[in-house]
Amino acid sequence: MVSRASRFGHLRSLVVLLSLPGWVAGCSPTTLGEQPAAAAFRAAFSEQGVAWVSAGRACVARAPSFRAECPRLPAVVDVGWDGGDAWAAVPGLGVIVTLDRAARTVPVGQAAALSGAQVYRQDGSAVSYAGTPTAVRSLTGLPSSAVTGGDGREYALMDGAVRRVSDGATLSRGAAFLSVTLDGAVGSAAPQVGTPWGTYRLTGQQLERVDAAGRVVTGVAHGPGRVGRVGAQIVTVSGSGAVRIFSADLGGP
Repeated sequence: MVSRASRFGHLRSLVVLLSLPGWVAGCSPTTLGEQPAAAAFRAAFSEQGVAWVSAGRACVARAPSFRAECPRLPAVVDVGWDGGDAWAAVPGLGVIVTLDRAARTVPVGQAAALSGAQVYRQDGSAVSYAGTPTAVRSLTGLPSSAVTGGDGREYALMDGAVRRVSDGATLSRGAAFLSVTLDGAVGSAAPQVGTPWGTYRLTGQQLERVDAAGRVVTGVAHGPGRVGRVGAQIVTVSGSGAVRIFSADLGGP
C-alpha cells in the first residue's frame, strides 16, 4: 500500500516537472550538487509552522498538528516562508516550488538562500517570491543563509559575517548561524531565536531559555537541531526531521 505522503510527493513532482518552462529541461544535472555547505541542514519558521531541508530533502510541518509533509523533489538548497506558503529552492532546475497546499513553481534562477521576503541567487542578486528583481544591492559572494529580521530588514550570513543587505554593512564576524531577533538579526555560535520571552538556543545538549542579561533561566535536554518561534510556541527540528513543541517556559505545548 502506498502511503498518503508518497502519493502526495509523486503527484507534486509531476506537477512541478510538467509546469516548468522548456528551457529548464536543458539544465545541466551537475548543478544539483553545487550547493553551499550550509545547505546540509536549514530550517525556516513562521506563524504557520516550520519548514526544513536536510541533505537536499525538504519537508514542512504546519501548526497545530506539525505533521510532516516531504514532497519528492530534486535536491533542495534552502526553504523559506512567504505569507502562508512554504517554499523550497531547487537551484539545479532554477526554480522555487511550494512544499504543500496549492502547487506553484516560479523560475528564479539558481538560488542560494531564502529569507522571509526574498530569494538570494548565486550571482549575488535577489528576486521576490514572484520572481521579479528586487531593489537591493548585489552581495559579493555566496550567502550561506538569509533572514528577514524582526525589524523587517534583510540580513545575510557570508563567510561568517552578518551583513545588512540594504547597505552592505558588516554587523559582526565569526558567526556560525544567522538568528532572528525582535529588532533585527544577529550572528551566533549556536542556533537560536529572539522572542518576547527571552532568547532560546540549542547548545547540542540542551535547549536553553536565556534572559536579557544572558543568564540561563531554564533548560531541557535536547540534541542538535534548529529552533524558532511558531505563534506562542517554541519549536525545534532535528536533522532527522523530529519536531518538538514547547511552551515559553519550555514545558509541554
